[in-house]
Amino acid sequence: MEWTIDRMKQFVATAEAGSISAAARRLGKAQSAVSTAIGLLEADLGFELFDRSRRNVQLTPAGEVMLLEARELLRQAEGLDQRALSFAAGQQAKLSLALDEALPYLAVGALVKELSEHFPSLELTLLNGTATEVAEYVEKQRASVAFHFDRGPSSLSFAQKHIGSVSQGIFVGRGHPLTKIKKITQRDLAKHRQLLMHMDDFADPALSPSVWRSDSFYSIAAMVADGIGWAILPLNIAEYEEYRLQLQELPCEEFTLPVLSVRMLWLQGHQPDATTQWVQKRLAELLHTIPLSL
Repeated sequence: MEWTIDRMKQFVATAEAGSISAAARRLGKAQSAVSTAIGLLEADLGFELFDRSRRNVQLTPAGEVMLLEARELLRQAEGLDQRALSFAAGQQAKLSLALDEALPYLAVGALVKELSEHFPSLELTLLNGTATEVAEYVEKQRASVAFHFDRGPSSLSFAQKHIGSVSQGIFVGRGHPLTKIKKITQRDLAKHRQLLMHMDDFADPALSPSVWRSDSFYSIAAMVADGIGWAILPLNIAEYEEYRLQLQELPCEEFTLPVLSVRMLWLQGHQPDATTQWVQKRLAELLHTIPLSL
């Protein structure tokens, strides 16, 4: 068989327009050219696509089936064209991102949606984990770049860039004894168990002699909600719908909390390409403009 994409386009246009003349106008071709193309396609396929015994062309049963196949074929051909154009323009074919699970999910969700719209030909892999895990994904080259909360000095094998920040707060579960104190001091906090973020190469400083540790902010938030202790949490974690009604923020004038920095990591000597630079720029904008929760 020697059918062509152009003949398939003319077949589909005729079926959708209801007549050869209408299809010719839509395609900007002569009516005779469209009629000839369909005739050649039918000859090549070995059966008629249209019943021409009526005033307006009507698909034969075989033509109805072929219309479905032709539409899918044209969809794939369009996808091939778009992907080829993207690659010719220097767009990356594949991208693997490692994302800290504690990053604001509204910003991350918006980023992924916009990636699908701006880079439809991109093959994307998303890897999620703790701050330590996403750095390891880059180190092991499972991901080309990572975005995570800055939890201390990174390995010398990484290049890094600050892209934004998230505010923090002191939180307890509703009903915790600390909620009954009008003006919280560090001494008050020290009397109760503190739940700390802890990773292999970094641990938050303890303000209480009694501590429990975890490498996950979500795990810590769940323990806070259960009344196990108090913790310093990114506001987006405390505002997560699962914890929003269970946690209460404690103001403490004696203790000023720094913002939690968000940084991008990639391997030294690996220059981020244009797609990665777009991701970095857009995530920085989203962290600045999108609220932490709905």
